[in-house]
Amino acid sequence: MRSRRAVATLLALTASILALLLGAAACAPAEEDPDPSAEDTSSTEPSDDASEDAAVDDPAACAEGKTQMDGMLMIGTDSPAYEPWFVDNDPTNGEGYESAVAYAVAEQLGFTGDAVSWVKVPFNTSYKPGPKEFDFDINQISITAARAEAVDFSDGYYQAAQAVIALDDSPAAGATTVAELADLKLGAQTGTTSLTAIRDVIQPTEDPAVFEDTNIAKQQLMSGQVDAILADLPTAFYITAVEIPKASIVGQFQPETGEQEEFGMLFEKGNPLVECVNLALAALEADGTIDAIEQEWLSDTVGVPELQ
Repeated sequence: MRSRRAVATLLALTASILALLLGAAACAPAEEDPDPSAEDTSSTEPSDDASEDAAVDDPAACAEGKTQMDGMLMIGTDSPAYEPWFVDNDPTNGEGYESAVAYAVAEQLGFTGDAVSWVKVPFNTSYKPGPKEFDFDINQISITAARAEAVDFSDGYYQAAQAVIALDDSPAAGATTVAELADLKLGAQTGTTSLTAIRDVIQPTEDPAVFEDTNIAKQQLMSGQVDAILADLPTAFYITAVEIPKASIVGQFQPETGEQEEFGMLFEKGNPLVECVNLALAALEADGTIDAIEQEWLSDTVGVPELQ
């Protein structure tokens, strides 16, 4: 057995070792709490997220790399391109409501006039599904749910009612209601909401005449083959004021639900440029550009009777 002295010595030695270990632990550096008054430099440099946010608000930054050809914006419309939407059948001159709007949007997207190229797109093929040879099409194309299944649309850039056009001596000239048109021979361009309005809203007793374009519709009206034709209201103003002075606008009405019909720029389904064009249109609405273009190129609708 160990003696009491040996045990005491062993205990004293153990106590000394523990004291040394505790002292070393106390001297070890500890993590310091962050100083709330210290300057935080982590947010002084712009982050990638901040750059992305800036791009979201800038139509030109948004459009970078999203057009079919680098450095070019390809815009589609029909030929002939009718007034008052285009002037002299020349979309490139910037004259007429849609030409002016197209170039204003192009500028917002960062494209100068010489970086805009126009592509011929027949109206009734523009909203068919599949690849497109343009970045967007502008051609009085009404935004409808059926069309939106095959293509994408921008926000509306113009609201228009349907108008009934008749020769002054036509039986349609005295109509005051939609119902009074039902027994007449009516016509409109194929694929248009005007033709849809005849079939769905007026519901005539005789099948409407369907024309390849507005020029043929006007010829049929002047020759008495139809009692009246339908077109959007600004086009009707131009037809009756310039092209067929013996014709008048019988009245106007809103198709389908009665909500205002809107024209939108048309895109291939899934085109990321849509959001950029919407940014551009919002900017042009906010600074009054759209209103100014409308005042310059489109007639006032005041005074045209509503067909109930």
